[in-house]
Amino acid sequence: MTFQAYLDTIMKKTGLGPKDFCELAEKKGFLEPGVKVTTITDWLRDEFGLGPGHGMAIVATLKEHSGDDERLEKQFAGAKERWRPTYDSLLAALGGFDSVGEIGTAPTDTYISLTKPAPKGPAKFAIVVFTADRMDVGIKLKSAEPVGRFEPAGSWNSMVTHRVRITDPAQVDAELLDWLHRAYDAA
Repeated sequence: MTFQAYLDTIMKKTGLGPKDFCELAEKKGFLEPGVKVTTITDWLRDEFGLGPGHGMAIVATLKEHSGDDERLEKQFAGAKERWRPTYDSLLAALGGFDSVGEIGTAPTDTYISLTKPAPKGPAKFAIVVFTADRMDVGIKLKSAEPVGRFEPAGSWNSMVTHRVRITDPAQVDAELLDWLHRAYDAA
């Protein structure tokens, strides 16, 4: 059974998805450091009738989501704060494409992954990195040759194929959105 199949079964059984369980777990304090996995799986068994495999699938999604808000806020700390409206506008523009489904974000301590739902778990199609002076967008699009400002990612980040250096919010334009849309489709 794939990871996504576990989540689909849980949704059918409980009517709840990973974000719902994340919200419930947060209210119960289960996303705090030091909470044991058995505490969470016991809760999932007792309140939702989930067995060990399905319970661990939810635990995995909770780990994925715990700390996301804090990590996201750290991306925009200090001088990098100026990039928050540009990032929010980028996500809003991507969400406006009819053929683009749900776009997920997965912040780490150094970048934010942009993902799409996939059978084996979220598929990364881009990353966004911030400095005080720049917002770099890494795009995973193996079928496209580097051209113009869409330079090869090289050693900057091996998870993506192209890098775009944004120094002005106006550079988040139709061309960049087209590349991200194609990367989403290819992921």
